[in-house]
This record gives sequence, structure tokens and C-alpha cells, in this order.
Amino acid sequence: SRRSPAGMLPVVAGLLLAVAAGGRGSAAGEQESPPGSRFVCTSMPLDAAGTGCPLPPVPMQGGALPPEEELKATVLQLRETVLQQKETIGSQRDAIRELTGKLSRCESADGKSATGTWKKELGKGKDTMGDLPRDPAQVIDQLSRTMQTLKDRLESLEHQLRANVSYAALPNDLREMLQRRLGDLERQLLSKVAELEDEKSLLHNETSAHRQKTETALNALLERVSELEKGSSAFKSPDEFKVSLPLRTNYLYGKIKKTLPELYAFTVCLWLRSSASPGIGTPFSYAVPGQANEIVLIEWGNNPIELLINDKVAQLPLFISDGKWHHICITWTTRDGMWEAFQDGEKLGTGENLAPWHPIKPGGVLILGQEQDTVGGRFDATQAFVGEMSQFNIWDRVLKAEDIVNIANCSTNMPGNIIPWVDNNVDVFGGATKWPVETCEERLLDL
Repeated sequence: SRRSPAGMLPVVAGLLLAVAAGGRGSAAGEQESPPGSRFVCTSMPLDAAGTGCPLPPVPMQGGALPPEEELKATVLQLRETVLQQKETIGSQRDAIRELTGKLSRCESADGKSATGTWKKELGKGKDTMGDLPRDPAQVIDQLSRTMQTLKDRLESLEHQLRANVSYAALPNDLREMLQRRLGDLERQLLSKVAELEDEKSLLHNETSAHRQKTETALNALLERVSELEKGSSAFKSPDEFKVSLPLRTNYLYGKIKKTLPELYAFTVCLWLRSSASPGIGTPFSYAVPGQANEIVLIEWGNNPIELLINDKVAQLPLFISDGKWHHICITWTTRDGMWEAFQDGEKLGTGENLAPWHPIKPGGVLILGQEQDTVGGRFDATQAFVGEMSQFNIWDRVLKAEDIVNIANCSTNMPGNIIPWVDNNVDVFGGATKWPVETCEERLLDL
């Protein structure tokens, strides 16, 4: 690292004074002033060196210049050198002061003012350190170029100084001061570059997360709009229908056309009515390759209703085989395998350790009314659902209790953001049928 040569001016000036003092001492020693007389010394321009008070003649020795003439020439040469160096150092000092000022403005500007300056100057086509461009990569590149330019200019000045005054002749403390000041400036630039790189990385991460979230929401809306536009539903509204499964067979079922993504939490809600015994059967099942029981809700034989996730079982305190409409909601999260069970808006049970830390696998098959032993098939009639169901919706999060209550008491309509209940998303097979469903208020009266 190198330092600014601005501190060299006092050394050169001191050298000039020392030489001038030595010159006067030598002249006085060789020719003493007559008593009662005095000399008046004034500064002379370079072109007037031959005029003014002549020096007394000194015998020439071997054709060499007299000591006074040699001293005078040396002083004039040093004076010219000092003037040139002073002008060069002044120019370099202005450049360093300008760079320092711009660095101070860069460090003191807050985010808003910097953004505004970048926008304004980008519009004008400027690209300076005081008016940084928007792209942090350009800022880092420009700071690097500026620091390199400063080093080149300081090296050029140092070479000029070495041509006239030996760098080794500088005192050690002066060289250390120059190195320390340039080191401080370089550390400031490197610190600013590191800060800009951190800001760039943080901005990139925040932008990516926001863009992904926005794209997910837009895709869900577009799919919903597309489903509503394409569906030539025979019902008054695409979601006002129910699936009827009147017989306990292994060939009556409904199938959801859409599949599930990878899930770390979910909420499943549906309306159902069944008077079958023993057990209502399987309202729905989700199977993936390698795991037929990825998600299953089942009540068969004299067993209580069960929720299976990745073949792990939790018994739910739900009672829905009285032949009336009931609203059922089940929530689950992979964190500690926490689950909740709601019936008609009331939380009846909760538990944990149900397939903890196991994400729901994507790309499987979702069947209504049958339990799958292989993906999409091998149904067992003894486990089939008998009855009617409607408003089967799935969300990729745990719904709040107040949202579940509002859905159950018909005060809000919340389609599932993963699986919504719409006519053209449900196919029926084997004699299962779709019918217009009673209104939500009519289902409430049936409770």
C-alpha cells in the first residue's frame, strides 16, 4: 500500500531552507562584510538571475564555476523543482479531497436518498461515485476502478518524486504516516464493497422469496379462474353439488383430478352424511407410489374413526354415523406430528406424534369413498364409504379455529387453495352420481 504524497511538501521546503541557509553561511565565511555595511536580499525571478547586485569576482580554479554561482544555480534548480512538485501535489491533493468527499456522501446517505439519487442520475446517464447506479454489482465494480485509479495516480506521483528527491531520504515517520493513511482509505473502500455485497445478497434473497410467493398466489388464482371458465357445470354454481355413494361396493367412487404438492401441513374439511353400520367406511384416501396409506380417513367395523398418515394411526373423537349432515375438519402439521379434529365447528380432540417430521409426498391419487391398497385401485368393499359428501377442500396450512367455525356455520366460503370443491375437478365412477346439494343453511338445520 502507498500513501498520499501531500505530506512531502514540508520536507522539500525544509530542504530548500537548509540549502539556502548553508549558502549564506558559506558566502559569509569566504568574504566577510566590511564593518558598518549590510546586505539587503530580495527574491529574484529566474530570468533576472544575471541582474541585480553582482557578486565580487572569485578566482577561477580549473575552469569550474565559482562556489557562489554553483550555489545559486543549485538553489534556483531546487526552487524550480519545488514549484513543480508543489503544483503536482496540489493537483493530487484536490483529487484525494474530491474522492474523500464522495466517499463521505456515499457512507452518510440512507437507503431512500441513495435510491433516489441512483434513479435520477441513471435517467441522466451519469455514473459517478457520488451518484451510484442502482445495480450493486456496478457500484462494486466502480469502487474497485476508483481505488485502482487512485493507486495509479499515487504511483505516478511517487515516480515523479523519485526522479528529483530520493524516496529513501524521507524520514521513517513520514513514510509510515503515508502508508497508514492510504491503508485506512483502502480499508474504507473494502468495507464499503463488503457492505454492498451483503446488501446485494440480502436483496436477492428477499426478491426471490417475494417473487416465488407472488407467483404461487397468481398461479392458484389463474387455475381457479380457468376452472370456473372451462367448467360447463350443470349446477347453479360450480361448487353447489354433492357426490352420492349409495352402495357398499368396491367400484363406486369419486376421483379428484388434481393431485397434492409436497405438504408440511394441511387442513381437510368436508360435509358428509352417512348412516352405514358398522362404520361409515372411507370418506377419502390419498396414495403415492410406495405408500398406499399416505393420508386416509377411515371408520370400519367397530373401530373408532381413524386418521392415517404414512401408515401411522391416530384415533379421532368424531361421531358422524347418525344419518345427519356433519361438517368435519382435520388439521395436521409435520412439526411434532400435531393434529386437531373439529366436528360442526367445535374442536373435539387434539394430539401429537402422528408421523412427525414426515412431509406429505406429492404426485399421488386422491379418491373419494374408497381405501386404496395400490395407487388408484384394489378397493375393499368392506372399507367403502356409504352416503353423501360435499365441499371437500384442502389447504396447505393449518386453518385457524375461527376460520373453521365460520366455514361450519355458513358465515364464510373458503375454497381450498390446494384442492377446491368444483364440479369439473371431480369425476365419478361405477354408479356414483352428482346431485345438487342442499344449501349450507339447510345442512345446518339437519344437525
